[in-house]
Amino acid sequence: MTGLREAFIAANRFGLGARPGQLPTLASDPRGWLESQLDAEPALPEPLRGLPPAREAVAAFLEARREGRDLAKVIRRQAREAYMREAGLRTLAALRSEAPFHERLVAFWSNHFTVSVKRPVLFGVAGGFEREAIRPHVTGRFADMLLAASRHPAMLLYLDNAQSLGPNSRAGRWRGKGLNENLAREILELHTLGVDGGYAQDDVRALAKILTGWSLARPGKDADPGGFKFHRLAHEPGDKTLLGRRYREAGISEGEAALADLARHPATAQHIALKLGRHFIADTPPAAAVDRLARVFRDSDGDLRQVSLALVRLAEPWQEPLAKLKTPQDLVVSTLRATDFRGDAMRLVPPLRLLGQAPWSAPSPAGWPDTAELWAAPDALLKRIEFATAVAQRIGDRLDPRALAKAVIAPVAAPETGTMIARAPSRSDGLTLLLASAEFQRR
Repeated sequence: MTGLREAFIAANRFGLGARPGQLPTLASDPRGWLESQLDAEPALPEPLRGLPPAREAVAAFLEARREGRDLAKVIRRQAREAYMREAGLRTLAALRSEAPFHERLVAFWSNHFTVSVKRPVLFGVAGGFEREAIRPHVTGRFADMLLAASRHPAMLLYLDNAQSLGPNSRAGRWRGKGLNENLAREILELHTLGVDGGYAQDDVRALAKILTGWSLARPGKDADPGGFKFHRLAHEPGDKTLLGRRYREAGISEGEAALADLARHPATAQHIALKLGRHFIADTPPAAAVDRLARVFRDSDGDLRQVSLALVRLAEPWQEPLAKLKTPQDLVVSTLRATDFRGDAMRLVPPLRLLGQAPWSAPSPAGWPDTAELWAAPDALLKRIEFATAVAQRIGDRLDPRALAKAVIAPVAAPETGTMIARAPSRSDGLTLLLASAEFQRR
């Protein structure tokens, strides 16, 4: 049973849920299956191919603002068309993926560098941010992902850096506007060092000055409208000191150098390792495991493939198969993978909304929490049961819940769980019990 138990962990803890018949196949080498997913060059999943670049939606928004059009109407149209389409296709890509560990890493890093449609201007660009700034770097260098995320139009809009002006820059003096510290603060607190990473408010302000001028190309004025543009006239002149290091005035190069240094900082390694441990091991991961991941991060210069391999090779993720409660996104995807969903991608977004975790809708730049506290509240648990019941009522007659339980949770199922499913008065009731069981709700 050990091989099947580890196959369950590989498919659920590292992957996105087992498909019927998959666990016996994985049982011979579950770690090798995971490691092989890190070897291939990152490719855009088929459902996401052909989607427009984020800069097009940004350019349309900037053009509408320049022309004085009703921005709320523009955003509503983006919400209805671009967001719903891409959110559904993103979930469909997870359902169909043959490399679910890779897809989980995409979701992890996308949440780490959160941009959220809670700011409605992001409706048309959040999906493009994940495709353009996150996916290409999941098995690359953290420094490259940090740079790509920090200069992406979605992040510049979400955290207001597109409007940040150096107080002593020509644009700042002319327009009477000044510094916005949002992006700098979140880079330090959330993306790199962590809240206990040893920085002070002076460092936040210094990084904000370093990043002035990191903005958007304007329709009708700049090449590649809607994309990244460094506006030299908005950049704060003079040298800056960040974390005790002096950065000579060098325009855009100041920011590139500062981000590269932050990516290599020991506090960043520890912060990233803790978040990975929390996601893949337990809500409170063992300190020794976190330290090992941090050491690999430091020694490999932030090579995320090496860090992910180290994670797979730790003993701790393989010891407690039900240590983590599935998030709503995990629950929906694993349910539909187990039941072989074949429907329209647009039908995938409403259940995520019902359960409180629609794509790219985190309530703050901190992203979705990776602990059970939020997802195990009484109201949230009730919604999970409602979801399980709705799925069972729709498809229960065509599935044998006893066979499905044997296929997807048997390696970790308590005897009483199998008994309840077997004694259910109908297939639909049995499927509800399976999908609502602790063995299916956890990973």
